[in-house]
Amino acid sequence: MTIEIIPLLISLIPTTLVTVLAIYFFKQHTNNEERRRRFLLHREHQKQAFPLRLQAYERMALFLERIAPGKLLFRMTPVDNDKKGYEALLVNTIDQEFEHNLTQQIYVSDECWNTIIAAKNATIALVRKITLKEDVNSADQMREAILTYLVENGAPSEAALLKVKEEVGNLL
Repeated sequence: MTIEIIPLLISLIPTTLVTVLAIYFFKQHTNNEERRRRFLLHREHQKQAFPLRLQAYERMALFLERIAPGKLLFRMTPVDNDKKGYEALLVNTIDQEFEHNLTQQIYVSDECWNTIIAAKNATIALVRKITLKEDVNSADQMREAILTYLVENGAPSEAALLKVKEEVGNLL
């Protein structure tokens, strides 16, 4: 009886080996197919997301241009000569511009977004700092002081705009 089992076991070895190899290659094939499908989906997603990301960078560049103090002062003229009222108008305008573009943060890098926020905050701080100066008594003097500061030091949004341009260059 034991003599009959040995040839049976010997004949099962090739069958078992073929089965194990078939299972191994089937798993390899299904894993490769899954990776290929993921890659194709990722590539398709990137193809659809690229224009959105590029548009977000464009909008952030426009935002930075619009809050640049020189351009902001040109667009937002004082209603009267009250420097506090003019300060509030400028800060509210910057905040509204920012809130209008808040959703763009999902398309830009964290580093770029933080740079944009820093530029926004620095612009607001500049406006408030100039308003607090004792030699600035009116909205017109405030405008002149801000423009003088810009000529001497540049706009706070310039560095952020360079960062946006750098990231767009990396995308392309």
